[in-house]
Amino acid sequence: MSDVRTETSTHLEQEVVDDVLALVHRATEPDGVEAVSEAFRLALASGRGGVSHTLAHAGPSPSADLLGYAALDPSGSAELVVDPPTRRRGVGRALLRVLLDAGATGVWAHGDLPAARALATSEGLVPTRELHVMERPVGEGDDVDPELPEGFSVRPFEPGRDEQAWLEVNRLAFASHPEQGSITLEDLTERMGQDWFDAAGFLLVEDTTATSDGGAHPLAAFHWTKREVGAQVGEVYVVGVHPAYQGRGLAGPLTGLGTAYLARQGVTTIELYVDGDNTRALATYRRAGFEDAAVHVVYGRPAAP
Repeated sequence: MSDVRTETSTHLEQEVVDDVLALVHRATEPDGVEAVSEAFRLALASGRGGVSHTLAHAGPSPSADLLGYAALDPSGSAELVVDPPTRRRGVGRALLRVLLDAGATGVWAHGDLPAARALATSEGLVPTRELHVMERPVGEGDDVDPELPEGFSVRPFEPGRDEQAWLEVNRLAFASHPEQGSITLEDLTERMGQDWFDAAGFLLVEDTTATSDGGAHPLAAFHWTKREVGAQVGEVYVVGVHPAYQGRGLAGPLTGLGTAYLARQGVTTIELYVDGDNTRALATYRRAGFEDAAVHVVYGRPAAP
């Protein structure tokens, strides 16, 4: 398509945001997967995080139809989506080249669909990261909390009290993770403001054998669950263990605490996301009955010889 026009901005008017979200929604059903992740959707709505937004239009007119959308964050991570009726017309390639020219180091292909894989390959990109989407049905007995190792207890997150302690453990637990480990208080507050946030399902595991300087028990681990309002699918949103408490038998029970909470909320399926190179977590979840439902792939330039 020779008349594709792209424009890039760090701020979009609400009307344009609504158009982009509607495009993403239209693409979800035929693709079977959302092309734009939660982090980019939040940045799209809030205008925060230094994310640049690229719109593809048909022709030079400012009012021309929106054909596609791409986003790039300061870390070099990028995503793009093309409206299904306008695919195979060069829109995706135009957006991808804008991202690469702007310094994108990795472009997500959610679900690693054949068309996205072919486009990435044709531009000389190769897989550099995998994110597994795993799920399992809720079964009998899943609503019962497992026992924690001796010396540990669990309680729900308390807004206004636990933010800083959680941020510190999250930072340490995900020190090598490109997205999760860099979450800020502003990011956390933004997620706590979403319709799905449920403090009762944000579970904190404490070391009852020790106390911090302020007299509180140190935070050893956490399991943050997520369930969209009315959904039958619950998510193991984030699970983290403080490095000082790894190898203490918390991983299995920690997973079980969150799945039990979700089961009690009436969900029928539990899903989670885990990096392909996190072999320990993959083994833990597979032992808990989770199986791969999809794989998201990041495509980037091949490493120099």
